[in-house]
Amino acid sequence: MSSTGGNASSSTAPKILLAKPGLVTAGKFNRGGADDDSAALRPRIPSIGSLNLLSDSWDFHTDRFLPFLTDNTDFTVVGVIGPPGVGKSTIMNEIYGFDSSSPGMLPPFAIQSEEIRAMAKHCTVGIEPRVSSERIILLDSQPVFSPSVLAEMIRPDGSSTVSVIMGESLSAELAHEMMSIQLGVLLVSICHIIIVVSDGVHDLSMWRLMSTVDLLKHGIPDPSSLSLSHPQSSSFLSEKENKDKNGEGGEEYMATPVFVHTKLRDEDLSPHNLAQLRKGLSQFFGSSSFMRSKCHYTSKDTNVSVHANSQSHKVDSDSQLLKLFLLPSKHKDNLPRAQYESYESAFWKLRDQVLSMSGPSFSRTVSERDWLKNSAKIWDLVKNSSIIADYCKTLQTSGMFRR
Repeated sequence: MSSTGGNASSSTAPKILLAKPGLVTAGKFNRGGADDDSAALRPRIPSIGSLNLLSDSWDFHTDRFLPFLTDNTDFTVVGVIGPPGVGKSTIMNEIYGFDSSSPGMLPPFAIQSEEIRAMAKHCTVGIEPRVSSERIILLDSQPVFSPSVLAEMIRPDGSSTVSVIMGESLSAELAHEMMSIQLGVLLVSICHIIIVVSDGVHDLSMWRLMSTVDLLKHGIPDPSSLSLSHPQSSSFLSEKENKDKNGEGGEEYMATPVFVHTKLRDEDLSPHNLAQLRKGLSQFFGSSSFMRSKCHYTSKDTNVSVHANSQSHKVDSDSQLLKLFLLPSKHKDNLPRAQYESYESAFWKLRDQVLSMSGPSFSRTVSERDWLKNSAKIWDLVKNSSIIADYCKTLQTSGMFRR
């Protein structure tokens, strides 16, 4: 884990990997027309200039991002997951330390413009990586539960254009559901910290998704596994062997989660609501891997607040294990109207907390370059997981999704 970066300021943010890779062309969103069939047959690979680790074809690519990584072993990987329009990319830009007031500088991660929002499109495809000079690797991910993602992958007959489960032909709706789960499993396997973003105070869909991810991750190692770096054969260890190795060495690896609820009204930020939400969070994940292990991290800077609001609250030890942040809505007029905490103050507290956290370490020392190469192998394990495939079959026979 990198111990640097906690004191990074927006004014000294490294100006590398700031340029946004080529955006998705408008034709990709066209529905119908003569070009649709030929477009569906063309290979779906990252566009020229794209650094995407995970493409819209659900394939993992390392060649374009690898040159930006080194043999350094002191680094931190921070990922983010959430539905569309909740501010995932904005949060990652803030953690990076991007100064939006700097003229002529593009943010590390593109954020939704009014035009994109009006057209119900999404900005991020697959997983987009960036790295700072403090060796913080940031992974921005495409939205889960996204109508625009579903619209891109559905054929006229309702089947999926994307191969999600190896050897399985799925409906687009089911494939879209499984993509969200696979994305979550990958991120909790290869990140030190994962930021889980929800829309508002009442949306618990991301809590349910992460609970499912916790159930289905078993058997997936972390990127430092010797079985990945030094394979004894052409095939990976079986899931049972991975489970046995995890059992011998203790709890299975799981990234530290930071739960963030955005776009809250001022009344949602009251001390009572915060206490109730934190209590509900600890009860929801009470028996999960997020609580049982890898949640013993502490803040390196004792002066950094660990609360979403400035008020201190007495909470039980369980609720202290899971980090919860509440971010108010940003008012366009920027008038100081917050009773509990301003948008800017809440964002800076979130950034400072993430940068000062000491999350779980991988089981062995691994370099940035080996982390990336092994992450690609972990993605193969996720796509070929028998546990996830069985869960998919259960959903398929449940009648919840079309066949």
